[in-house]
Amino acid sequence: MGWVTVADRVNIGLVCLFMMLWSVSGIGVNWGTQASHPLPPDTMVRLLRDNGFQRVKLFDADYDTLKTLGKTGIEVMVGIPNDMLAIVGGSMKAAEKWVAKNVTQHITSNNVNIRYVAVGNEPFLETYNGSYLGITFPALRNIQLALVKAGHNNQVKVTVPLNADVYESTNGSPSGGDFRADIHDIMLTIVNFLSLSSAPFTVNIYPFISLYSDPNFPVEYAFFDCNASPVSDGGTLYYNMFDANLDTLAHALQKNGFADLPIIVGEIGWPTDGDRNANTEYARRFNQGFMSHISGGRGTPMRPGPIDAYLFSLIDEDSKSIAPGNFERHWGIFTFDGQAKYPLNLGTTNSGALISAKGVQYLERKWCVMKPSVRLDDPQVEPSVSFACGLADCTCLGYGTSCGNLDAWGNISYAFNSYFQKNNQREDACKFPNVSMITKADPSPRDGNCKFNIMIQPYYGSAGWYVRKPLGLTSVLLFFSLVL
Repeated sequence: MGWVTVADRVNIGLVCLFMMLWSVSGIGVNWGTQASHPLPPDTMVRLLRDNGFQRVKLFDADYDTLKTLGKTGIEVMVGIPNDMLAIVGGSMKAAEKWVAKNVTQHITSNNVNIRYVAVGNEPFLETYNGSYLGITFPALRNIQLALVKAGHNNQVKVTVPLNADVYESTNGSPSGGDFRADIHDIMLTIVNFLSLSSAPFTVNIYPFISLYSDPNFPVEYAFFDCNASPVSDGGTLYYNMFDANLDTLAHALQKNGFADLPIIVGEIGWPTDGDRNANTEYARRFNQGFMSHISGGRGTPMRPGPIDAYLFSLIDEDSKSIAPGNFERHWGIFTFDGQAKYPLNLGTTNSGALISAKGVQYLERKWCVMKPSVRLDDPQVEPSVSFACGLADCTCLGYGTSCGNLDAWGNISYAFNSYFQKNNQREDACKFPNVSMITKADPSPRDGNCKFNIMIQPYYGSAGWYVRKPLGLTSVLLFFSLVL
């Protein structure tokens, strides 16, 4: 992919201005549930409706979630987790049972507007080492056949949300796009099946990951402000990574005979913590830029027209794996308790701003901190912090994060409080041997973005409110005896 010449730059300013003048329109959003204290489904659905979301993408088929979405008119993409692919792919009866329970029942009894079934979630990630290669297509095929048998095939379409790593470019430009060599055959099998089923190709695109993975990645090219030097692919200009990435997929589809297959952007967003490039300003800039970029229906050079996309994500999830990076728990446009993180105009509210969750119930205003009298070199401190962070969430600590400027006492106290709050403020969750105490004075710094959270009241399913018992003092002491 070559950089543009001086002559190519003549219309750049006009193009960028053209992209920014369009009014913002609606968009879908991902609703993940990997949180220690998820908000009740009715609170979440109200959050969706208050903010004008008309489409939502789920990662499972939780009964309470789907039932609460009933009669809202919100279009739903329901998910089948990767660990269920072998079950529904290995048995037509299992696939039919899954569709009856998770699609038919909710459409007919609860009036849920289910439009898609997402079969797996990024099952071909290279980090999975091929674990799902042999079972994804059988699962896709069986679910589609089950939908047809149940009479849903005109309303409900199958798809497989795939990471952008399933395709690559042979020449470094979108025009060189093709499917990854090691999965080329299975990708063509899936794409052909989607085409025959009048179903879309779903791809997750993350410019942030490119920036995170490559220190030489041009930062401005991740955004939509036209501040980066555009690149030229045989005379076609690309002003941002998103357009180039999506068109690499479009070329891959065209090259293999599927130029008209619909594309859905299943996930796109920017995290707000856990990395030096993950912050609220970059997230606001990216998401607002993306909304402005797609709202006018311009599309990309290869795919002009409206883009169907789902922001990732609605809310932070403090139980997500941090194997990819500490930022994984901070993708939400709302905090764990449904509070808007930054100004964002989705074009769906009268105020032009995000509307935070209402009626959120919190635990008591108290925190677990390190005793001021304890020395930093106390032999109990280090294992206590390791224990707390291992079972709670310390991803806001470290270089470039929201709490990265805390002193030693602040870091230790943050770890203790995270464990304390995650375990519903139980007294035995603040009994790190002789080094911790409960306080009613907020330890959050007065300046900056670092906040020592108070957890929301726990909710676990239709059975109602349930307080989870934490590891108690005996377990903590046993841990210490093992690590010291």
